[in-house]
Amino acid sequence: MSASTSPPGNEAGHAATGTRPAVRDGKAVAARSGPQSAEREGGVHPRPSPPLLAASVRPWAGALLACCAVLVAVLGVLFAHQATADRFDHAVDSPIITWFSRHRGLLPWLASPGSYVPAAVLTAAIVVACLLAGRLNGAALAAAAVPVAVGLNDGLLKHLVHRTYLGSLAYPSGHTSAVFALVATLTVLLVVPPRPTRARALRVLIPVAACAVGGVVALAVIGLRWHYFTDTVAGAAVGIGTVCGLALILDRPAPRRWLAEAGRGLGSGTRRIRR
Repeated sequence: MSASTSPPGNEAGHAATGTRPAVRDGKAVAARSGPQSAEREGGVHPRPSPPLLAASVRPWAGALLACCAVLVAVLGVLFAHQATADRFDHAVDSPIITWFSRHRGLLPWLASPGSYVPAAVLTAAIVVACLLAGRLNGAALAAAAVPVAVGLNDGLLKHLVHRTYLGSLAYPSGHTSAVFALVATLTVLLVVPPRPTRARALRVLIPVAACAVGGVVALAVIGLRWHYFTDTVAGAAVGIGTVCGLALILDRPAPRRWLAEAGRGLGSGTRRIRR
């Protein structure tokens, strides 16, 4: 019998299993084909996108999340049901309020990046940029960061601590929560990606500039007498901690698989539209 042929009795077996004989060193070898091999080669389970945080960064992100949570909790206990500034807040806030008293018309503009509409617009811009870059996990992080931070801040912590400023709930600051959630999101997406990056100087400059904007927002809400200084510190901790927690969750195996499946579905839909 020639080495290039297989026994007739094996043809039915080849047809049933989806394999075909291949010749290698004079012996017939079953070559993989069909849906089983496609699954083994990744045809059924698409490869997840690279994680948001490198493995070496995740312990630091977890530690930062814990520090933010402890800070917010400790300050919340200290200032619970407080209706006036303590000595520390008074010492920090008074010079800021005095200086901005000559620029009252400017303050709302300086505080606006932390307002709902500008924060939503910035969030949408980051989401679109991530989708164009093929980073579905980055788009998910950006889409969730501000809503989760503001929801945690305004829906839970303010009512739990019940610290007031001129009759309004003040702790933590929602404006600083929103803007520092954006700052932390940009930092995760641009500064700590899991692979070498180009234009590193620009990738660092954008989060630094965003952090400066966050500082300006914090000063503005103090000057407007919406918040005490410690409110803005806690608000920044809520925003940063929220992003750390979301990034760690999105890097878990199950969310990465779900996002990979969603990305494959979006890719298939895009190809159908193009056809």
